[in-house]
Amino acid sequence: MTRARGADRRASIVRAAFEVIAERGYRGTSLAAVAERVGLTQQGLMHYFPTKEDLLTAVLETRDEWDLLHFGHARPGDPSAISVSQLADLVDYNATRPGIVQTYTVLSADSVTEDHPARKYFQDRYARVRAGMAQMLERHRDELPPGTTPEQLAPLAIATLDGLQLQWLLDPEEVDMSAGFRTFLALLGVKPD
Repeated sequence: MTRARGADRRASIVRAAFEVIAERGYRGTSLAAVAERVGLTQQGLMHYFPTKEDLLTAVLETRDEWDLLHFGHARPGDPSAISVSQLADLVDYNATRPGIVQTYTVLSADSVTEDHPARKYFQDRYARVRAGMAQMLERHRDELPPGTTPEQLAPLAIATLDGLQLQWLLDPEEVDMSAGFRTFLALLGVKPD
């Protein structure tokens, strides 16, 4: 098998894993179900991803890479390298890819259990995102509500983003996450750069 064909196969497996995880959650996902989705045997899939945890890692890394490709210069999970306008654009972009948003939401919720293999990934990611969000908000310190700091507002901004995504997934006709996030920025007094 050529290297390019192997990379294509890995990519198709990861896409299938996104779909299956979004439908069933991580715990309800099996390598056999993902293999069936891409027309492989479980043994064939294990040639590319020996364990379910390896596949989960690839799913999470791929999601971050897709965001990187969209914003080219930002590191995955680090909003400090992007502007408020770019972050608002990311919310718009996410509205075009409900399957990715659904998979991320399911995995992040699943990861709160002690033995979940993605728990450390999400703990580390949220720590980076909080720090990056605080740095991004620091550039707007003069616009923030009196008596607040970027460090106080960073977790609230992330909670707003994640909460809007969840509500949008549950009722996309009623919840406009792009408008909701822009309203949140207005409440903070932050003007897109």
